[in-house]
Amino acid sequence: MVAILGLKNEPVAVSLIKKDQAIPSGYAEPETNLRHCQSIMRARKGESLVIPASKHACHVGASALGMVPTPEKVSSGELHYNLGMFETPEAARKMIAKRPTIEMGSIVATVVSPLSKARIDPDVVVVIGVPEQIYWLMPVAATYNSGGRICADTASFQATCVDATIIPYLTGNTNISLGCFGCRKATDIAPEEMLVGIPGSKLELIVAVLEKMGAGPIPKSRARVDL
Repeated sequence: MVAILGLKNEPVAVSLIKKDQAIPSGYAEPETNLRHCQSIMRARKGESLVIPASKHACHVGASALGMVPTPEKVSSGELHYNLGMFETPEAARKMIAKRPTIEMGSIVATVVSPLSKARIDPDVVVVIGVPEQIYWLMPVAATYNSGGRICADTASFQATCVDATIIPYLTGNTNISLGCFGCRKATDIAPEEMLVGIPGSKLELIVAVLEKMGAGPIPKSRARVDL
């Protein structure tokens, strides 16, 4: 994937550790609390981390991931309204009410690492890249065998946790995100970068399609003639 797409960093393997599942060895627990988006960005640069619920800094993301209850200021819309991103608290409340979430209490930790260093099969693989790179993962690789069209599910908040992790995890479908206020404020994701979340179960298929794309369509597209 890195070679074919020309990615700056490795894809990130994300595993959601269930309450009846042992936390795998070989992953470091961060000294300070991290947001889910921050852990993803650190993993793409080489770190292998386990973040238990107690170490998740963002309760908006952690509550969607099923690790902590949703704070009242979040569920009411007050928190996001106060950030200036919605005209009313009710509009912000509707965004939170419609976000996909994992059952509360079912997840006890998240594990992230560069894909090549994953010690367990990932539930989701998150790729960060520029639109042209994401293009080959989303509409091309995801529709090569079945055809049809792609419908992305996204919002102005929770790009990394909901859009790129939870939606692929729950639906089994690849999903795209333009990024969000939180991850752009709290991480080093570049202005021109975006994300795609790939269900771990579909990774081999998508890589196989990418290899075919890399043997023809990708280099042909990149060798276009400027008019």
